[in-house]
Amino acid sequence: MRPDLLDLLACPVCGGDGSLELTAGEIAEDGDVVTGTLACPSCGVAYPIERSVPRFVAPADDYCGNFGFQWQAWRTLQVDRLSGHKLSEQRLIADSRWPRAWFAGKTILDAGCGAGRFADVAAGLGARVVGVDISAAIDACRETTAIHGGGPGGRVDCIQASLFELPLKPGIFDAVYCMGVIQHTPDPVALMRNLPKFLKPGGRLAYNFYEEGLWRRLQVIKYALRLITPFLSVDANLALSKALVAVFYPLTRRLASIRKVRILNHFIPIASVHDSQLTPDQQHAWTLLDTFDWYGARFEKRQHHDRVAALLKDVGLKEVESAPGLCWAISPASQSDDASAPSR
Repeated sequence: MRPDLLDLLACPVCGGDGSLELTAGEIAEDGDVVTGTLACPSCGVAYPIERSVPRFVAPADDYCGNFGFQWQAWRTLQVDRLSGHKLSEQRLIADSRWPRAWFAGKTILDAGCGAGRFADVAAGLGARVVGVDISAAIDACRETTAIHGGGPGGRVDCIQASLFELPLKPGIFDAVYCMGVIQHTPDPVALMRNLPKFLKPGGRLAYNFYEEGLWRRLQVIKYALRLITPFLSVDANLALSKALVAVFYPLTRRLASIRKVRILNHFIPIASVHDSQLTPDQQHAWTLLDTFDWYGARFEKRQHHDRVAALLKDVGLKEVESAPGLCWAISPASQSDDASAPSR
């Protein structure tokens, strides 16, 4: 943890106005705090710093053990810089609708950072990114993004915390994105209502989520299996995913090469990936990763994009737009703009 991260932190328990107090233990040559404690002077609660990451969540509160496992097991696969593709950058730019040149010098919250696939891109474009994840995936993110040391090349600060109890001051980010995470939380509506408060006036918001609709109803086998898989162990879900991929992957690969029938892959109970930017081995590994992601998640709560847009308008955001699985908005530029918004 870099000491200047203190400027952004706040106690998630009491929300006190004062900064947390740092007691450093081991300090690296570059000034990074490897071990230590953060204490709230208002309520007295203390939070450990371990392996250079401040930890604001107890292990018992981590309901995402599957994600912690998968992002350490497949840490590099979705990271463009480490795997020789541009899929993460393309998705971040397309789903956020923020131009590449806009990122430089911005402070951005990556809400649910996983192994850091998008944080790595944003930092590479010159942003300061604060990546937050509740699971052990935060250690994968730390390893992935440690190369970004600040300055014109951007940087990434990693925090282990719940997105529902963020240890951050309000109104500090130029942008917030939450991609591929919302549906896997216990209360997506509460999360989507909470994140905008961390935006500066005029700050940008981008959400990506599973859309509710016809496709879910057609994935009969997947959702029949999900009646039991959220209650299985990580090892059991991994074994199931490997078995399903072994059976169905050759079929999906053949279907993917035939334009008129490749749509049938949506009905097969694996999350097949056959992107031409990936090598055959990467396509197989990404398929296994996404299939494990499908079945291992404790929650999968899909949303209607028009309802997400209505929610963001209700909390006072401006220029709200949405499309299936996506929603964008802007924080009011002034208090007078906000005063005309519906009550929160």
